[in-house]
Amino acid sequence: MHNILEDVAQTNGLRETSSGLKLFIGLSSILISVSSPGPVAPLLVAASMSAALLVLARIPARFYVRLLLVPVLFAATSIAVVLFITGGGAVLIQVPGLPLAVTVGGANLAVLLLARVFGGMCSLYFIALTTPMTEILDILRRLRVPAVFIDLAMLTYRFIFIFIEEAGQIYRSQVMRLGYGRFRESVQSFGMLTGALFLRTWESGEALVLAMDARCYDGKLGIPGETRPVSSSALATALFYVGAVFGVSLFTGGLVLV
Repeated sequence: MHNILEDVAQTNGLRETSSGLKLFIGLSSILISVSSPGPVAPLLVAASMSAALLVLARIPARFYVRLLLVPVLFAATSIAVVLFITGGGAVLIQVPGLPLAVTVGGANLAVLLLARVFGGMCSLYFIALTTPMTEILDILRRLRVPAVFIDLAMLTYRFIFIFIEEAGQIYRSQVMRLGYGRFRESVQSFGMLTGALFLRTWESGEALVLAMDARCYDGKLGIPGETRPVSSSALATALFYVGAVFGVSLFTGGLVLV
């Protein structure tokens, strides 16, 4: 997954666009989505970000849909609970024999939460799929973010995928040995997986420290940076988009779908 995300970020159609401009658009869209009092603005953000990724950045549609399935399914399970525990307004659906009901207030809140999650995740994917991690860290460096924070972010980003790769290799080897055939064997295999994963990642960390010392590490990691100019038309388009979405958020805050 690390290689796939980095490959897409390095080869997408918006690769030559200014990283600062893409970061501004993505972060502004996230803030508008999660703070919008109505569902219209987040849905507009989700549609526009998805269109930008599929048309301008030329991200494969199947790959993008697979990425969206994870947060959408997670949000759907949470929203299913909100539908029944949030009251207010007329009853829309009553579960026979159980004290569970879907009210107008619960339905509107569930729609709003789903729209916020969808808009925020599409904006986050816009940043992740169009901007390499090194450029994001370089922007943080130019914004005078402490070097310690940037180094930790770089190492954490790298080790997340080391964890995933190591866990996948151990899990596949256990499955080939029928380690998850029964419940008791599954518990034992999972315990062995976590123990082996801890040891392997510890060894990977020690190997990284040795490699950094061998390269005369002085407490600061070098980040390759490349500054791309922002054209006036691109800046005007970005400001118009953010302003338009913010205006939609303000004027449709009281609009409900149910």
